[in-house]
Amino acid sequence: MTNDLVRRVYEHREGLVSGYPKARDIKRLVYFEQFGEIGMAIQRETSLKRWYSRWKQDLIEQHNPEWRDLWDEISK
Repeated sequence: MTNDLVRRVYEHREGLVSGYPKARDIKRLVYFEQFGEIGMAIQRETSLKRWYSRWKQDLIEQHNPEWRDLWDEISK
């Protein structure tokens, strides 16, 4: 969850943030959701973290079947 997706993705792409993405060398953004209220965003993030990996993969494939990196779309 972030209030600045471009900054957050940039930090992960450059390896500036420790944690899950850095430990696994995750550099691509393949899915994101936007919310108007922070509480809703936190609730959704908490829910998604409890999902099985297969469910998360299915969610991504529904919206981005080629698993394209969405960086170019958000960084314009």
